[in-house]
Amino acid sequence: MTTKDKYTHVPEPYSWEVPCAGDSRFTWEYDEGRARLLSLYQKGKDKQWDAQSRIDWTQQVDPLNPVGLPDEFHPLFGSPTWEAADKSLRDQMRLHFQAWQFSQFLHGEQGAMVCAAKIVEVVPDLDAKFYAATQTMDEARHVEAFSRFLQEKVGLVYPINKHLTALLDDTLRDSRWDMPYLGMQVLIEGLALAAFGVLRDMTPQGSLSKQLLAYVMQDEARHVAFGRISLKDYYSALTEAERNEREEFVVDACYLMRDRFRGEEVFETLGLDVEACASWLDTSPLMIQFRSHLFSRIVPIVKDIGLWGDKVQKAFSDMGVLDMAGSDIETLMKADEDQAEALDKAHAEMAERAAEVDQVIAAGAG
Repeated sequence: MTTKDKYTHVPEPYSWEVPCAGDSRFTWEYDEGRARLLSLYQKGKDKQWDAQSRIDWTQQVDPLNPVGLPDEFHPLFGSPTWEAADKSLRDQMRLHFQAWQFSQFLHGEQGAMVCAAKIVEVVPDLDAKFYAATQTMDEARHVEAFSRFLQEKVGLVYPINKHLTALLDDTLRDSRWDMPYLGMQVLIEGLALAAFGVLRDMTPQGSLSKQLLAYVMQDEARHVAFGRISLKDYYSALTEAERNEREEFVVDACYLMRDRFRGEEVFETLGLDVEACASWLDTSPLMIQFRSHLFSRIVPIVKDIGLWGDKVQKAFSDMGVLDMAGSDIETLMKADEDQAEALDKAHAEMAERAAEVDQVIAAGAG
């Protein structure tokens, strides 16, 4: 079976061609570079990993709850729709929403791969080209991992969400070299990092989904740092008109991303009352808190790179996330990297104990 056989409905057309603007830039300066970016590039090389071997794909998952999330985290939990549903329908609601969510992660990672490749092409500095090249490989690995999880463990795939499509379209069509950074590195990756973190922390310890999310987040923390480093100096030299243009892009993109996690496609697929479900999501305390948390990485980074005009602050205030501007982004990123290291350590200890048991058994048999 191919992916086409697992889509809830097959996208038409089955591929997406986005006209891309911008010049391909070569540089003949090979010696000098920004120390922080070159350090990040070295870290990117050191931290490369194999999705086939680092993740234990032999683990079984619950076919009706492959991510392993509690029902209390389902966006419709407690709604009239949820309360009226029988066990069979609740099982499908759980499965389909997880399939939809991880499908958007998958499509977003392919978008990140394309954007990283474009950054290699358009960015003027060699140190940035170096790092973006390592990120392109990272994103290919993420596409591989999410695709395998969806196809082998979930068995369902949803087409790309219209809000994510619009944001990727705006990012890729823009001819200015900094826009793939801003659209992908800061906004899309920042949102994904927060979403991954919520799910990672709610999944069972040692589960397949926790491994997948933790290891992907280890890479994403570097990617967001890349965007911050590259844009901060550049944006400090922009004219007021140029900064206003980018701030308008940030505002429009953030509203798109806020609406990205509504999941109307799931309600339509399952034959639910889409309007009633969407209304519940808009007022549900759980979903309001979740949507707010999604901006925990974006808000402090947008402020840090200097896009902090009145329009941006007003939009963040309207979304109820303005107070996140004071978050310590370095601490958050370090915690994301540490979680992956801790998982690796735990797996190594388990493998060592298993080897010791095998030795004891072998000695007893001898």
